[in-house]
Amino acid sequence: MTETDFILSDFNTSKITNGSVTWKTPSNIALVKYWGKQEPQLPENTSISFTLDACFTLTTLEYKLKNRQPELVSGSHNEMLKQVQHDVNSFNFEIYFEGEKKDDFKPKIQKFFERIAQYVPFLKAYDFVIKSRNSFPHSSGIASSASGMSALALCVMSLEKELNPAISDEYFNKKASFLARLGSGSACRSVEGELIVWGNHPKIEGSSNIFGVKFPYKVHENFKNYHDTILLVDEGEKQVSSTVGHQLMYNHPFAQQRFQQANDNISKISEVLQNGDLKKFVEIVESEALSLHAMMMTSNSYFILMKPNTLKIINKIWAYRAVTKSNICFTLDAGANVHVLFPEAEKETVNNFIINELIQYCQENHYICDRIGHGAKRLSNI
Repeated sequence: MTETDFILSDFNTSKITNGSVTWKTPSNIALVKYWGKQEPQLPENTSISFTLDACFTLTTLEYKLKNRQPELVSGSHNEMLKQVQHDVNSFNFEIYFEGEKKDDFKPKIQKFFERIAQYVPFLKAYDFVIKSRNSFPHSSGIASSASGMSALALCVMSLEKELNPAISDEYFNKKASFLARLGSGSACRSVEGELIVWGNHPKIEGSSNIFGVKFPYKVHENFKNYHDTILLVDEGEKQVSSTVGHQLMYNHPFAQQRFQQANDNISKISEVLQNGDLKKFVEIVESEALSLHAMMMTSNSYFILMKPNTLKIINKIWAYRAVTKSNICFTLDAGANVHVLFPEAEKETVNNFIINELIQYCQENHYICDRIGHGAKRLSNI
């Protein structure tokens, strides 16, 4: 599919005057990382992620048809596109996050609406109220933009489904992933589960730069019900946003080598996920985590998102693995918090290790027990 396949050509908003929709959408944790992009939100390298379960965003989109002249209520895509192109400030929405009105979130949502308007031109026909909350700390490096933007994209797609009931579930999910990507790149990996690939890759059938796809091959039993315990080393907002971090890849001296490394690791981890080689999985995942932060530390300007306790946790994990031969490993997102990954077969012993040895390094001993999830769910209105 191409971008033009996602353009809504004909619709009639006069039949859908008001309503609301709620989606619960998970975060995700990349095993092979995406770091560096081209416009519009296209990845420099392929990535693959576990969809999470306990870390999610809950978003309700309330919509009400504006009082408009009849010719603006319905029409062809070309007619509405003219309006989009000549009226860039006509989106009308309010946003509430965890019960508080958040005008400082509006510029990001405005930019998102501007990017997707040509694909969902009905946006300007409605007034919106967006109500959202997270099950985890916002902007602390647990991919809140991924779950948040995918939740909003799914709400928008639910409104499109009301306007065009004939669209298939497959089209719905692909377009939701496509729209979410235009809000936050990694958000395209939060629509479905359990393993999602984003970015064209010759070894991954059906892979695409414009939306995420399910890992298309049979996954070994070793990776079923995989666990991810997130150690909240720092619950505060990151010092450097992911957006800024991606921009610093444009003139990075090691950018091309990094993109090649990531694409090579996609080939390797694809085989591992099928053959069940846990030792090789650990090697790839930890290398990817450290490579991501190495790129941050060698950017211009450079920055470090890890904290001293991040390193203490990593060293504790390495020491434990050396003694026990466990398949525990860590990965990091663009933040200080540590994702501790381990198979279902080791949940009791590893959980004991986490409680006894690792949570002391968390802020106020806070941590989240998570595991692989199955993707976003539409909920009854709340």
